[in-house]
Amino acid sequence: MSAIANFIGGLAGATAVTLVNESVRQFMPQAPQLQLYGIRAVRQIFNKTDADMPDREEQYGMAMGGELMANASYYSMAGRSTTKGVLLGLAAGLGGIFLPDKLDLGKAPSNQTLTTQIMTVGYYVLGGIVAAKTTRALSGKRRK
Repeated sequence: MSAIANFIGGLAGATAVTLVNESVRQFMPQAPQLQLYGIRAVRQIFNKTDADMPDREEQYGMAMGGELMANASYYSMAGRSTTKGVLLGLAAGLGGIFLPDKLDLGKAPSNQTLTTQIMTVGYYVLGGIVAAKTTRALSGKRRK
């Protein structure tokens, strides 16, 4: 059950990040726009193949699916440890600010302003906490 609980916890954390991003960006112009990373990555992949470029809606769907699975796998490493969840979230948030340019994903929508940077780190830390708390609840064990 441990690996399954970890993955479900990771999926809960990934879903939390996505839901917060998708909700907040509708109302705050300075929100991080994290979905743009995935869309840019999908475009990069299709640009390197002979396949037809999917339309914007399909790119968005592919990006969301990929982000949920990648983030779920990442957050599953938190296990039942809130400390690990926070550290994983902090690392992901800082990566979201500093890595996009280095990964050829263009100007970082998470690095526009100090507010955007704080929100980015906060979203990912929230994801780590949700992952750990969900895993702990599913495992039925108290933290060591």
